Amino acid sequence: MNEITTMAQLTAIVKEINSILWGPWFLIPILVGAGVFFTIKLSFIQIRYFGAAFKHVFGALSLNGEKAGSHGMTSFQSLATAIAAQVGTGNLAGVATAMVLGGPGAIFWMWMAAFFGMATIFAEAILGQIYRTRDSAGHITGGPAYYISKGLGSKSLASLFAVIIIIALGFIGNMVQSNSISSAFSTAFSIPNWVTGTFIFCLAGFIFIGGVRRIAGFTEKMVPLMASVYVLGAIYIMAVNYDMIIPAIKSIFVGAFDPSAATGGVIGASVKEAIRYGVARGLFSNEAGMGSTPHAHAVARVKHPVEQGFAAIIGLTIDTFIVLNATALVILVTNSIDGTKQGIEVTQQAFINGMGTAGAGFVAVCLFFAAFTTIIGWYFFAVQNVKYLFGYRVVNIFSVVVLGFIMMGAFLDVELVWELADLFNGLMVIPNIIAVVALYRLIIKALDDYENKFIKGLKPLFGPSEKLTNRFAHLQNIGRKKRYKKYNKS
Repeated sequence: MNEITTMAQLTAIVKEINSILWGPWFLIPILVGAGVFFTIKLSFIQIRYFGAAFKHVFGALSLNGEKAGSHGMTSFQSLATAIAAQVGTGNLAGVATAMVLGGPGAIFWMWMAAFFGMATIFAEAILGQIYRTRDSAGHITGGPAYYISKGLGSKSLASLFAVIIIIALGFIGNMVQSNSISSAFSTAFSIPNWVTGTFIFCLAGFIFIGGVRRIAGFTEKMVPLMASVYVLGAIYIMAVNYDMIIPAIKSIFVGAFDPSAATGGVIGASVKEAIRYGVARGLFSNEAGMGSTPHAHAVARVKHPVEQGFAAIIGLTIDTFIVLNATALVILVTNSIDGTKQGIEVTQQAFINGMGTAGAGFVAVCLFFAAFTTIIGWYFFAVQNVKYLFGYRVVNIFSVVVLGFIMMGAFLDVELVWELADLFNGLMVIPNIIAVVALYRLIIKALDDYENKFIKGLKPLFGPSEKLTNRFAHLQNIGRKKRYKKYNKS
């Protein structure tokens, strides 16, 4: 009884902190503001270059590209690793949680966060490419810790980010994934949590041992497969319930500004809650501005940094406007929000309503692959920061600790795990957004270089990505006007 009381108290405390962190006066305006800022500064890059981005990603698509290694990954492998992290429980369980707590209107705010987030994630990918480097073992690496330390010249802020992301993704985030998988398999197949946790533990350990090569090979094959199967299942249910599609879409727009009207009073949500849970779960899903996906985009081998920025835009499109929407519409067309279920249980009930008893198993299997690929992606991101702080000497120890958290996550209360995830995801945003906004001139310069030199066949200042590390070593203080003016004249 005391343990239950303590857990409830801890959950209440974290919820209170999150209500401030994710409230209308802190992270929500910061994230949306950053997205609007980059959308304007980059002249609606997500619209102007969407076709070019699509062509870059799918023009020469191969699910069996050359092997990754110390020289990095192919652009598609990097994108697949980023999507692996983006498409997880946020798309299956997180969207359901947002709708239970904020009503259907939360989806509208997810869309808004994603649209403007495209510009932010584009900027993050470019900075990841520019400030990439080689670690002590000669492997390509990069991410916010590197562009914070080299771009802003702030090693302390970079170290703070590295510590937060290790906790947020390596530990807490992977507990969320494990928790959702075990819950889904318990509901669908009555499999004990410890059995599911042990299986995830062993499979994740096998991939962790294989390093970047095994991670890249796994994600480039598994991510397209699991996304396709899940979306096709959702399309089937929507086709069967085609007459409910228009009312479902209408409820999203109505619920964004009047949640009670959209749910008939079943959910006592306010507009504030629709926005809060929509943006919070939207971030957990698309990760724009969080500082996670730049780790994957930094190791991509591309001819110009902007090309990987395009890949990042497509990654967010797949995550939010395809996979997340599939879940949301299935829940709405099957009328599965009744105020009694939460998280993955809502999604499972929706697929049961649409597919019969096989629906719960279908969701459980899809969730397993979605959440497991996220575990792999987030482990990869966290390792880059472990190497940044400590080098290779503690990577093996870190891997074992992560596996322990994955196992532990299978047993914890879902509400507390999600609240902790929101907390640490929010803390990650702060140092990353500071750096991305402060370095905006360099992002604009890179896009200008792409438009006026690279695509015209002229020699670009921002050449092949593998050469950028040395070329831009002098940009450590790019935020300082004198340095920037000198750089512009050169």
